[in-house]
Amino acid sequence: MTTYDHLLVEWDPRLDGLLTVTLHRPEKLNALSIAVHDELQDLFTGLETDHATRVVVLTGAGRAFSAGAELGDRRPEPPVNDLDRRARAHLGGRTCEMLDRLPQVTIGVANGLAIGGGVVLLSCCDLRLGAASAWFSIPEVELDLPLTWQALPRLMRELGPARTKEVAMACERFTSAQAAAWGFLNHVHPDDELPAATRALAERLLSMDPLTLAMTTGACRALENTMVPKEVTWSDAELMLLAYRQSSLRARREGSS
Repeated sequence: MTTYDHLLVEWDPRLDGLLTVTLHRPEKLNALSIAVHDELQDLFTGLETDHATRVVVLTGAGRAFSAGAELGDRRPEPPVNDLDRRARAHLGGRTCEMLDRLPQVTIGVANGLAIGGGVVLLSCCDLRLGAASAWFSIPEVELDLPLTWQALPRLMRELGPARTKEVAMACERFTSAQAAAWGFLNHVHPDDELPAATRALAERLLSMDPLTLAMTTGACRALENTMVPKEVTWSDAELMLLAYRQSSLRARREGSS
């Protein structure tokens, strides 16, 4: 089993087929750094052909699910060319795409706050549970950043157009209770009961016939994509690259004034 620096990957010793993946940077509120993306993508690559694992739980360590993208984090080596820059701009989007297409049933567990990219990661999961104390926010517009990672079509499917525009444009935080009322969370549980509730849901899923459950999961995902296809955000990488360039130009102008 691969050991990661920023993820805890645990196969359940009693529930055969259950894997729990914990974002493990509690001191950074599980911010999604380049290293975290690299580790998640490596893990998801293996899971794509892992037919023994049937349910994957994704959660966070400490008081956060994830504070979202770690702003300012860059690879140490310079980009080779514009195509390399473009690929780097799409790093988070690629992580989400890989999570979205995992063959297992995925359960996102918002154990605490989820901001920006953290909300997007949760939106890629089939089912979502939340702690009563958890809260959510999508602050990208307030930070002069485009909302990428194919977030908008996923949020449109889960929340509907009006609510998606509200949370993406007004950038105001919302609670677990609101997230459940809007359909983003399946269930909200008291904080101390969340682990047991997650395990009970996983156990219920694992009691189903594997092939029937897999076929139903695939059918549901196909139907979701007909509602608002992710392909409508084909230019996400370019939008993020443009935002980086604008930010650099703004910094140069401010520095010369």
